[in-house]
Amino acid sequence: QVTLVESGGGLVQPGGSLRLSCVASGFTASEFIFSDSAMSWYRQTPGKERELVARIITLSGNTKYGDSVKGRSTISRDNAKNTVYLQMNSLKPEDTATYYCTAHYESRTYWGQGTQVTVSS
Repeated sequence: QVTLVESGGGLVQPGGSLRLSCVASGFTASEFIFSDSAMSWYRQTPGKERELVARIITLSGNTKYGDSVKGRSTISRDNAKNTVYLQMNSLKPEDTATYYCTAHYESRTYWGQGTQVTVSS
């Protein structure tokens, strides 16, 4: 059973920064290999479609960002710690959302429970 737990959300003023973390645990090597998984961050607000924020692919470490956060966010991973990070800078009120971590491995996608980010003065 792969469990993803996000942390690092909270209330931040416009222009501020946050670093979200997502730790994967509870799995055996036969069912999930973190370093071989594509890790992503999505966000969602009520009434809006879920939006891809950032993705980091295994091996090459290639990254992809949603247009709304491009240039303001950086996704990274520490395979030794089974952790993926999302550094967000120059936060705007429209970044307010619940942020979800996902792991995609061998045709399966696992989701975390989400962490709330609120950008407000």
